[in-house]
Amino acid sequence: MRRFPDRPIVGIGAVIVDRDRVLLVKRAHPPLEGEWSLPGGAVEVGEALHDAVVREVREETGLEVHVGPVVEVVDRVHRTADGRVEFHFVVIDYLCTVAGGDMAHSSDAADACWVPVDGLQRYALTAVATAVIAKALEMSRGTA
Repeated sequence: MRRFPDRPIVGIGAVIVDRDRVLLVKRAHPPLEGEWSLPGGAVEVGEALHDAVVREVREETGLEVHVGPVVEVVDRVHRTADGRVEFHFVVIDYLCTVAGGDMAHSSDAADACWVPVDGLQRYALTAVATAVIAKALEMSRGTA
């Protein structure tokens, strides 16, 4: 159960970089329903982290990716108005590049698009997502 969990859920995120643009998805489900974010989701029981990244990206965007290094590990905790933990994910974000496929969002994503780095502010990303993207871009340029 993802909502009101007994313990944190392990998730993965993919920072898919292509030169000076990043792939974003518009979430179709809570906790970020209707908001733009990075592709990703929960790791399934018995699934390797690398395999979870490949699967989630394929499911949300139709793309195949090469999974690179870990960019960041973050807590994503969402609380109700009365302070109860509604969602708690520990997300491992990976730097990725496209290996193939045709981009088309699926049922887990309401939309998907490539966004130029200088246009990211128009997508109202969370502070955490913005920081993870910035770090991934530094890594992809070899400056981190």
